[in-house]
Amino acid sequence: MSYRIRFTHEAEDGLMRLFDFLLAQDIRTAEQAETAIYKAIELLEFFPFSCRKADDEAGHSLLRELLIPFGGAGYVALFKIESNETVTIIAIRHQREEDYH
Repeated sequence: MSYRIRFTHEAEDGLMRLFDFLLAQDIRTAEQAETAIYKAIELLEFFPFSCRKADDEAGHSLLRELLIPFGGAGYVALFKIESNETVTIIAIRHQREEDYH
């Protein structure tokens, strides 16, 4: 069984924000980060339950975080397992950021 991956507008905006930041520094690093993020997200097509549960006051066990290693830190993708068919990426941030934007 495989899951369909979809992104919220907020997650897409978060990706663009992260890539824009890296593009201002180094285009090669931005390309490598993009590859690392999308490669890690492919894991969710088959194993979304392998990721850690996210802090959630309501206690929803279907809200999870995917850790994406990159360089000295990496990224975190917040996602929800919507059904037996769909995983929704809600937000993506750098691991050194305080919270999802």
